[in-house]
Amino acid sequence: MESVNKLELVLEGLDCANCASKIENGINELEEVDNASMNFVSKVLTINLKEDKDKGKVLLQTKNIINKFEPNVKVLEKNRSNNIENEDNSEGFENKRKIIRIIAGSIAVITAGFLKNNPQLQLSIYLLSYILIGGDVILRALKNIGKGEIFDENFLMVIATIGAFAIKQYPEAVSVMLFYQIGELFQDYAVNRSRKSISSLMDIKPEFANVQRENHIVKLSPEDVVVGDIIIVKPGERVPLDGKVIKGETFVDTSALTGESVQRKLKEGSEILSGFINNTSLINVEVTKSYEQSTVTKILDLVENASSRKAPTENFITKFAKYYTPVVVFAAVALAIIPPLVIEGAVFSDWLYRALIFLVISCPCALVISVPLGFFGGIGAASKKGILVKGGNYLEALNSVDTVVFDKTGTLTKGVFNVTEIVSMEGVNKDELLEIAALGESFSNHPIALSILQYYGKAVEKDAIKNYEEISGYGIRATVKDRQLLLGNKKLMEKENIKYREIDSYGTVVHVAVDNEYWGYLIISDEIKEDSKEAIEELKKIGVNKVVMLTGDSKFVADKVGKELQIDEIYSELLPVDKVNKFEELYKNKIGNLLFVGDGINDAPVLGRADIGVAMGGLGSDAAIEASDVVIMTDEPSKIVTAINVAKRTRKIVMENIIFALGVKFLVLILGALGMANMWEAVFADVGVSLIAVVNSMRTLKE
Repeated sequence: MESVNKLELVLEGLDCANCASKIENGINELEEVDNASMNFVSKVLTINLKEDKDKGKVLLQTKNIINKFEPNVKVLEKNRSNNIENEDNSEGFENKRKIIRIIAGSIAVITAGFLKNNPQLQLSIYLLSYILIGGDVILRALKNIGKGEIFDENFLMVIATIGAFAIKQYPEAVSVMLFYQIGELFQDYAVNRSRKSISSLMDIKPEFANVQRENHIVKLSPEDVVVGDIIIVKPGERVPLDGKVIKGETFVDTSALTGESVQRKLKEGSEILSGFINNTSLINVEVTKSYEQSTVTKILDLVENASSRKAPTENFITKFAKYYTPVVVFAAVALAIIPPLVIEGAVFSDWLYRALIFLVISCPCALVISVPLGFFGGIGAASKKGILVKGGNYLEALNSVDTVVFDKTGTLTKGVFNVTEIVSMEGVNKDELLEIAALGESFSNHPIALSILQYYGKAVEKDAIKNYEEISGYGIRATVKDRQLLLGNKKLMEKENIKYREIDSYGTVVHVAVDNEYWGYLIISDEIKEDSKEAIEELKKIGVNKVVMLTGDSKFVADKVGKELQIDEIYSELLPVDKVNKFEELYKNKIGNLLFVGDGINDAPVLGRADIGVAMGGLGSDAAIEASDVVIMTDEPSKIVTAINVAKRTRKIVMENIIFALGVKFLVLILGALGMANMWEAVFADVGVSLIAVVNSMRTLKE
C-alpha cells in the first residue's frame, strides 16, 4: 500500500542523467519534502513528504522544477502499468528524425570540404550542416538560458562550437557537434538497453488471472481478483496470486523468485506463490492474498524502491557532479582570459580554443549515469539469484563485512524437528508423558511444539488446558486436567526447583514435570543444512574474519553444531534479552561491518541493530522483509557468500567507471590546457567515456 506521505512519479522521456540529478537536488530543497530520490534507470521519482504536508502542492512544485530542467518530460503518477516500453514508439520516432538530420548534415559537411576555392559558400554550407546536426541542441540551450540554466550541457556544447566558428575552425566546430550527437545517440541506446536488461531481470509481474465463475472461466487483471476466488493456472502460465492448491498436482519453476533451478512439486494443500511458473499440469488455486499483498508485488516494490537508499559512492558522485561543472567552466574562462594577459606573445584564439575544450568536457554525465546504473544492475543481479537487497547502501556495505553472526535454528539448521526419543521416569507411562506434553504444547507455534504435536498424531482436547503461560526462553507453564504442568528446558526446571536428569544430546531436550514431580524428557532433533559448512568455509575465504553463533539451545547441542561447522565463537543457552546483550557486545568490538543472519521473525531486534540484517528463508514472510536489509529467499546460508560476491563485483565495476571517467577527463583537461589535445579528444572524454562507462556498468548483471 502506498504511504499517504509518499509520492511516486514516472518521468517519461527523461534521458539526461545530469538533469535527473538537478531535479532530485531541486526537490530535496523544498520545505515540505523530507527526502527525494530520482532513479534514472527506471525513471521513477520517489518523494517522501514531511508529516501533514499538502501532496497536491508538492506535486505542483515538483512539476515546475521538472519543467525547468526538462520541459519535454511527461510527469505521470506511478502505477503498475507504467513501463519503460511505453516510450519505445515515441523514442524510436525521435531517434529516426535525429539520424536523418545527422546523415543530411554529414553530407553537407563532406560537400563543404570540396569548396575550398569558394570560402563564402563553404562557410554557408558549414553553417547549414551545423544547424541540421545541432539544431535541437541549440534550441534546448536557448530555452534553458531563459530559465537561468547556464551550466547545462546543451548550452556548453553550443558555446564551445560557436567559439570554434569564431576562431575559424569551421570543420572542427561542425564535426564536434556531429560526433557529440552520434555519441548521445549511442549513449541513449545503451542506457535504454541497460534499462530493459534490468527490467527483464524482474519481469515477474503476471499479465492475467483465469478466474472460475460458476461454470465458466473469466480472464481478469490480477488486481481485480479477490481473496477466496478460485483461479485456474494452466501449464506454462505464471501464477498470478498467492494461494493454496485445491485441485491438481504439478511441478513449478521458482527460479524467478528464488534463483533455484530445481523444480518444486506441489499438490493439494500446498502453498503456491505469485511469480512461480506452472510447468506440467493444470491446477486449481484458492487465492489467499490480494494482489497488493502478494509475493510478486512485495518483491517488485522492494527492488524498485532500492534506488531510494543510495550507496555512499552514489551520494559522493551526486555532490561531486554538482560542483564539477561550475569549477571546470570557471577554469575555462580563466584559461581563455588570463594567459593572453600575462604570457608574452600568447595568442588569444589559441587559448580560447583550449578553453573551449574545457567546456566540452565539463558535463559529468559519465559518472552520473554509470554509477547508479552499476548499483541498480548489482541489485537486479542479486534478485535474480534469490537475494533481495533493499538498497545500494546495503550492497556497498556488504563489501566491508568483518563479522558474521548467525542464529542457529532455521538459519544454520533446517528448523525441521522430529521427536527421536522419549524417556519416562519410573512409574510414568511413556504414552501418558507424550500426551501431556502434546497438551501443553498445543497453543504454541514453535517448531519444537509442532513436532511434538505431529508425533502425538491425535486430536488435542484444548478445553482440558487452563492458565496457559509461555515463559520466553524457558518453556511453558499450564494447568492440564487439573494438574500443574511444566514443560521446557533445564533452566525452567532449575527455576522451579525441580530435580531433573542432566542429558547430553545432539537434539533439543524438553523436560516434563507434573505437580512438581519430574516425569521425564523428550529429545527433538534438528538437522544442519546441507550448505551451512560450505557457506562458513567460503565466508572465511572471501575475507570474513570472525563467524559467531548465538542460540538459546543447550551448550552441548550448540557446541556440537559449532564444532562441526568450524564456527569461531559460540554463545548458547541465551534468553532473547541475552541474545540482544551479547550482540551489543560484539557490535562494540567490531572492526568492519557486522552482519547478522536470522529468521526475520524472532530476531527482529538484532536484525534491525546490525549494520546489515539478513533474513533467511524470507520467501513470502512479511516479518522477514520488514525487519531486514537483505532477504535470502531460499533457506541457503551459501547465498550470503553470493550476495557479498555480487557486492564486490558491483563495487569493482563502479570504481572502474569512476577511475576511468575522471582519469580520461582530467588527462584531456591537462592536455587541452597545454595545447596538446583538440576537440575530438574532448568529445570522446564526454560522450565517448559515458558510452563506455554505461556498457561497463552492464557487466554487473552478468555472472
